[in-house]
Amino acid sequence: MKLKYLVLMMVVALSLSACKTDIEVFKDNYRLDITNSKLKWSEEDTVQISLLDVASIGIDSVVWTQNAARIAGADGSTLSRKLKNQPYGNLTFKATVYKNGMNATVAAQIKRMPTQKAKIYNYKILNTYVHDTLSYTQGLEFYGDSLYESTGQYRESDIRITNVATGETIKKVNLPESQFAEGMTILNDKVYQLTWQSKMGYVYDLDLNKIDDFKYNQSQEGWGLTNDGSYLYKSDGSSKIWKIDPDTYEELGYIEVVSNDRIVSKINELEWVNGKIYANVYTTNLIMIINPANGVVEAAINMNSIKEEVSNYSEKDNVLNGIAYDKKNDRLFITGKRWPKLFEIEILK
Repeated sequence: MKLKYLVLMMVVALSLSACKTDIEVFKDNYRLDITNSKLKWSEEDTVQISLLDVASIGIDSVVWTQNAARIAGADGSTLSRKLKNQPYGNLTFKATVYKNGMNATVAAQIKRMPTQKAKIYNYKILNTYVHDTLSYTQGLEFYGDSLYESTGQYRESDIRITNVATGETIKKVNLPESQFAEGMTILNDKVYQLTWQSKMGYVYDLDLNKIDDFKYNQSQEGWGLTNDGSYLYKSDGSSKIWKIDPDTYEELGYIEVVSNDRIVSKINELEWVNGKIYANVYTTNLIMIINPANGVVEAAINMNSIKEEVSNYSEKDNVLNGIAYDKKNDRLFITGKRWPKLFEIEILK
């Protein structure tokens, strides 16, 4: 009986090992080694990384990336990367190795944090407008004089154009009941809208006629969306903000949002304001002002007292989640999920 049991266990073990793919076996033969590893990295440092061919299989070619963005000119088995003007947070380096028609990716990571503390700003309310309490606000953006809004929840999601002065909906397009809408932005007369967990985005013309859709690739979920006039920037619920090509929808890399003492997660609604990314941190009343080049939180707007102005405020559901910059008239607006009010505010520095 024991012999039969041992034979059975050997068969099971062999079966399990056979399940390991050629790619997995191939990957095990390579490793990245940070040859000058250290605890604290400064702007003046250079990180040195070696690609080790552990099993001496050989390498036909290599593609290196940093935070999912391809590093131009890096194609050998060593990488020397100066950190000056590079992003902060977790810098993830990957080498994709190609050999005999197969490929495998190996990774290594360093962590660098800024030393300068974020400034804390306050605000004052300049004007108050009516906001639809049925609107579970996920994205908010001006385009010319028009205010566009994306609203969430399953069986309730839509994209709409809103009259700022009255709060009335001028035009609305409902999403399929299976979709949970998230952030939106407008670039080159196209309205881009995210969905939450279905890894799908939609594109409309300015009259909200659907003209295209796209899928997410490496990013986890759809949360917030903005643009710098050339590229889209997408949050996914983590600390990452992804840069996206608006025509091909390719994710070109990401930054991590960091302050001097922590990596900031749950980055949600985004807005591009005078060269900075304004970002709401989900379930908080903080708006971060982020340097898009390196992810550093340069300042934070303390919006905590705004809940006293909102009759149906809820820390679990009806939270701050709408930032819109009226570039034409230099006005900044904020609102929240199902809030009865839209606020025009001034930042007090």
